[in-house]
Amino acid sequence: MGTAKKYKIFCVDAFEWLAKRRASSIHAVVTDPPYGIIEYTPIELAKRRNGKGGIWRLPQMYDGHKRMPMPRFTVLRAPDHHRIEEFHARLAPLLYRVLVPGGHVVIASQNLLSHLVTTGFCNAGFEFRGQIARLVRTLRGGDRPKGAHDIYPDVSVSPRSCWEPWLIFRKPCEGLVKDNLRKWKTGGLRRPHRDRPFSDLISSVPARGVERRIAPHPSLKPQAFMRQIVEAVLPLRRGVILDPFMGSGATIAAAEVVRLRSIGLEISREYFRLAKNAVPKLSKLGATTASPLSPPEARAGGRRWRKGPLSRR
Repeated sequence: MGTAKKYKIFCVDAFEWLAKRRASSIHAVVTDPPYGIIEYTPIELAKRRNGKGGIWRLPQMYDGHKRMPMPRFTVLRAPDHHRIEEFHARLAPLLYRVLVPGGHVVIASQNLLSHLVTTGFCNAGFEFRGQIARLVRTLRGGDRPKGAHDIYPDVSVSPRSCWEPWLIFRKPCEGLVKDNLRKWKTGGLRRPHRDRPFSDLISSVPARGVERRIAPHPSLKPQAFMRQIVEAVLPLRRGVILDPFMGSGATIAAAEVVRLRSIGLEISREYFRLAKNAVPKLSKLGATTASPLSPPEARAGGRRWRKGPLSRR
């Protein structure tokens, strides 16, 4: 007899769902919102499929290898930045209301835009608790001046991105952390091992191979990374994790494999259908696409990942 699933997913507008959700009923949020806001509009997705134009400007082929196109946030202008700021200024109070005291929000960001997110969340009453550096080499940045490659061969327009920030916010605790843990089961982050705290530096790789075939979403995050995040946000392994912008369901699959309750929301019917099919399959994968621990940390006795179902040793 199979184990009952611990997640629920809904094809719904996240803002409408959050407005109706009972207050203090969610214990953590892990999500990757649509930062450019415009990149998932029908027009921009059509340009992405055609392989040219619009915000999706990274080459499909690079040094002989086929690469996934990613949104280039350098093409955004002041009105787009204002929309991003408004988006998070609207989102943060809704998350604040549904979260229990001490509940964390871990939200994927981008170096050029993270200040807009931080402003919205801090203005809503959240505490900024730092950020996780997901070490992942991408094709973003490092380009020479457009139309002047030969004239300025020693100049880069911006640094080549080698890490992705995941911002951490916390709804203030009621009293001390120990008091909040006792009452709400939140307030801290779960240690991957009693002798080692959760780290804000995590080595990763882009999702590829079997994960990409299961869930071909433009912003898919690898299970090896996501499983560490979802387990960290429920310090006592009790409560509900919410992803209001579920996409292909990577957060929900990660929560399912470590047997934590979760809720996923997705407004796109196309991506909701993708997630509905992908979550059970992703949750059955061994997280072999990246090592979650550096070799010294692994030798210290932290969590190890094996091929097949998730296990401890």
